Amino acid sequence: MPVETIATQPFTDQKPGTSGLRKKVKVFEKPHYLENFVQCIFDTQHEMEEAPLVVGGDGRYYNRQAIQIILRIAAANGCTRVILGQGGILSTPAASHLIRKHQARGGIILSASHNPGGPDEDFGIKFNTPNGGPAPEKVTEALYTATRHINRYRILDTPDIDLDKLGTTTVGDMRVDIVDSVSDYADLMEQLFDFDKIRERFQSGFRMRFDAMHAVTGPYAREIIENRLGAPKGTVVNGVPLEDFGHGHPDPNLVYAKELADYLFGPDAPDFGAASDGDGDRNMVLGRHFFVTPSDSLAVILANAKLAPGYRALLTGMARSMPTSQAADRVAAKLGLPCYETPTGWKFFGNLLDAGKITLCGEESFGTGSDHVREKDGLWAVLFWMNILAERGQSVAEIVREHWRIYGRNYYTRHDYEAVDSAAANGLVDALRAATATLPGQQLGSYVVDYADDFRYVDPIDDSVSEKQGIRIGFKDGSRIVYRLSGTGTEGATLRVYIEAYEADPAQHDLDTQQALGELISIANNLAGIRERTGRNEPTVIT
Repeated sequence: MPVETIATQPFTDQKPGTSGLRKKVKVFEKPHYLENFVQCIFDTQHEMEEAPLVVGGDGRYYNRQAIQIILRIAAANGCTRVILGQGGILSTPAASHLIRKHQARGGIILSASHNPGGPDEDFGIKFNTPNGGPAPEKVTEALYTATRHINRYRILDTPDIDLDKLGTTTVGDMRVDIVDSVSDYADLMEQLFDFDKIRERFQSGFRMRFDAMHAVTGPYAREIIENRLGAPKGTVVNGVPLEDFGHGHPDPNLVYAKELADYLFGPDAPDFGAASDGDGDRNMVLGRHFFVTPSDSLAVILANAKLAPGYRALLTGMARSMPTSQAADRVAAKLGLPCYETPTGWKFFGNLLDAGKITLCGEESFGTGSDHVREKDGLWAVLFWMNILAERGQSVAEIVREHWRIYGRNYYTRHDYEAVDSAAANGLVDALRAATATLPGQQLGSYVVDYADDFRYVDPIDDSVSEKQGIRIGFKDGSRIVYRLSGTGTEGATLRVYIEAYEADPAQHDLDTQQALGELISIANNLAGIRERTGRNEPTVIT
């Protein structure tokens, strides 16, 4: 097939980070926009050129059209083989597994994660490197530079292929293997967790609900939870991936997964509830009338890791993102494990995982994972909890409360202010950054500031430095406030405010979180001038 070389112009106004390039669908549909970015991937990634490329996405609107474009560009650039999820579907952790299993040159993942989908909503694309993880900064910097200088892309003029038919086909001279999106991942989970024990738990009357939010994990959850583990049909709800996620917002938290939360706090609540997000890398875990914070979830998984067959060998260490609560640190200390604090972004865990420094890792943004892949993994976290519940025979609430009695409780909350005017959000952070030098020693309400800084991370593996990763205000009693701007949205900025306080006294473990942190929340709002600078009287989401 002849290769067409299309003249084009530099295009991007956003530096692609860990989460890749995210824009509205209408932007990606503009002539040459997607093509330019994909060409830049091939222009900058030359390692393992004979190895296969993994391609797939979360099934959102424009996923199928984008894959046809990617295949034609890949073939035009000399790619010899693509491994493609059936229907163009691959969860992000499943894509990471395929990259590692097939020693691929990397993967192109199409997703805007937990953002809404549809013709007027969001789309995204990112490149994962041969370790299966998100591209590190040297790769994203090279991509960004290329997008500012690109003047042509290569593409084949070929008809679309059938994305739904399993087997091998071709695009030009390039082989395309369309594989079952689910089976390889399900097989991996069966190696890590005691499926027999969990199956017995269901046979004894254990009830759960998994809300796939009409996103990518529906087929995975049905195969694993209903087919392999024997849960009753209907345990997985909203299990068919839809291009617009059923008009929902596929973010597994108490606001956007309200239907699930209401059911778990209702009169006929099952024993366990869980949800995952658009591309399958996040999770929410609930017990009957009980919500588990992501920070507590990481700590409980670490404390009970040896109950799962895949983690009975020596644990090498643990890492958490800086805004994540320090609950897991206490577990690591008791187990004698190294504990690393990294910036937000799964790529920072990748270096530690590749070097064998850590086995488990997690972030406060509903993401947890391990060395089995190089992405956070929502369904994996849910299965870990199911394994713990099956082994211990207790309820979620009993397990978490027992954990608090042993380690103490880290009261913890995150307040998200979404789609804030970018100038206002940046002004707020700049003002906080300027104030950090004068805050130590100040009395704020009943709290005394111990330290204040903008988190700086030196990677212990490659000595790379990441500056300005979040404003930290630490108090003498160990409490913390953290402010950070998130890059996961496509409109404005998302300001995230994290508030944490430690309570050792078991008698104080059942306070309402927002009440327990009430004074610190007020300090956080007043110190940053959130209402005055953003015009917001309350957060969009509280978790």
